[in-house]
Amino acid sequence: MNETSLKLDRRGFLGLGAVAAVGAMGLAGCAPKAPSESSLSETSPAAESGNPAWLGEEPEIAEGDIVETIDTDFLIIGAGTAGLAAAGAAGDLGMDFIVCDKANQVPETREYLGGVNTSYAKENNVTVDGSKLLNELTRYASGKCNQKLIKLWIDQSAEYVDWVTEVMKDQGKEVMLDMPPQHATGGTDYYVPYVQHLWEESYVPPMRNDVIAERLSGQGHDILFEHEMVKLLHGDGTVTGAIFKTKDGYKQINAKNTLLATGGYAANPVMMRALQPSTVACCTASSFNPTCTGDGIRAGLWAGASKDIDAAPMIFDRGAVAPGVDAGYVSDADDAVLPGNIFQENIGSQPFMKVNRRGQRFANESSPYDFICFAANYQPGGVWCQVYDSNMMDDMLRFETVGCSRTVPYIEMGMTFDEYTAMSQDAGILMKADTIEELADMLGFEGADKENFLAEVERYNGFFDNQVDEDFGKEAYRLSAIRQAPFYGCWFGGSLLTTIDGLRINENCQVLDPELNVIEGLYAAGDVSGSFFSGNYPEYIVGVACGRSSVEGRHVAKLLAGATE
Repeated sequence: MNETSLKLDRRGFLGLGAVAAVGAMGLAGCAPKAPSESSLSETSPAAESGNPAWLGEEPEIAEGDIVETIDTDFLIIGAGTAGLAAAGAAGDLGMDFIVCDKANQVPETREYLGGVNTSYAKENNVTVDGSKLLNELTRYASGKCNQKLIKLWIDQSAEYVDWVTEVMKDQGKEVMLDMPPQHATGGTDYYVPYVQHLWEESYVPPMRNDVIAERLSGQGHDILFEHEMVKLLHGDGTVTGAIFKTKDGYKQINAKNTLLATGGYAANPVMMRALQPSTVACCTASSFNPTCTGDGIRAGLWAGASKDIDAAPMIFDRGAVAPGVDAGYVSDADDAVLPGNIFQENIGSQPFMKVNRRGQRFANESSPYDFICFAANYQPGGVWCQVYDSNMMDDMLRFETVGCSRTVPYIEMGMTFDEYTAMSQDAGILMKADTIEELADMLGFEGADKENFLAEVERYNGFFDNQVDEDFGKEAYRLSAIRQAPFYGCWFGGSLLTTIDGLRINENCQVLDPELNVIEGLYAAGDVSGSFFSGNYPEYIVGVACGRSSVEGRHVAKLLAGATE
């Protein structure tokens, strides 16, 4: 392994599961009580306004119900990655600003951050071709994006990584550049540049957003928690602040400029069913922030904004479930949840043999995380089964995947298979058997499906022996034998992390109306915004989601302060 590769410890890896699992608890209670996505009746408010059911009608708050009014130059709604990046810049620049969030604390931080041609890349003689990266991201989005917005991240991300590094120094955390070996993946060529940075020990508090929040407090800028945005203040193509629901009543904050940084809508089943049915159809678990219910997107649309037409989810192939569980919500209720209790079982992202309920392979398993999830939409139940033998740890060293599925650092530090798969083992859904026939029974294969499964294992072993995948063209180094007992298998669907389609913005993160005119005073950054991704998450550009959210938020603050170049 390259000596400049990512440094992690086992505590950081295992702690990630614990932190995110807590964040995924109680999702049913956090889902909004929005109208059903079924056909609207003629008397429903949404029908009267012409809005779809998931959008509904903008609330009306009587002036007499406002218990407090505050004025500020810059209102930041959301204290996550994008919002705190904006606040961090605003604090340094001496701006008059307020940050509000509907939660009672800073949400969990995704530590990994994408930065292009940073000083740390230069120290490691790494140069990213910015133009090639721009066009690679455009290709991922099938051209359904704003290339100038993508270029904003490419051009300004190095400066943000430098800023974060200075902020984290007092916590004793060092920045690292992730440099896995480069190689072809998935039977085709991808551009896989080194852009992911993190500050170790990763996922060990305090994390980046906690540190930024504490820094803001030291500057006299405390976040107003438990402030749930109800609506934006708007009229004649202009936004002038927002109204919030607080424990003391409704609060109005007037602002010259407002930044929406409220996240996506993954925790809103009504919106997900209406806007992302193919995502719902292949997901069995969730690892999203339960406060991400689409509030900012809906408020922006009520204020006259436009939204990306096509969906863009972030799905990881790690939603481990018991045999017989289908993908999709467990009920038709507006607060429905997905069936899996394991938010992410990381081994699901390894390119082992995967089969459908008929015991047959159906896709090249060596691919970006969401490819197998989307392919499962064409398979029974929207799920798949992953199978491997007792040599799995050696196999994963050879596979050398990228991003957060990469196991090489952990294995080299002595992580065991039991540690790596603790969640599915503890849940009793990772099956272990002394023979392939016994494993087939435990996984629920019967009759012709079991015969197909046993034949598929033999065929796959032949591919490994010959180092050629005749069915789907998987690379030879990512083939593996299934011969050495004990044998393991587990069923998976997708794990939904977030949505990344949102309000349309320009390269300055100004929100646009349906005619693509700027809505004055309104900005959006991070997952509430669109115009960057479409259809999928470009997983091989590791760290781009967190990186673009941070750069967008920081850019807005600097723009308003007149501090941009």
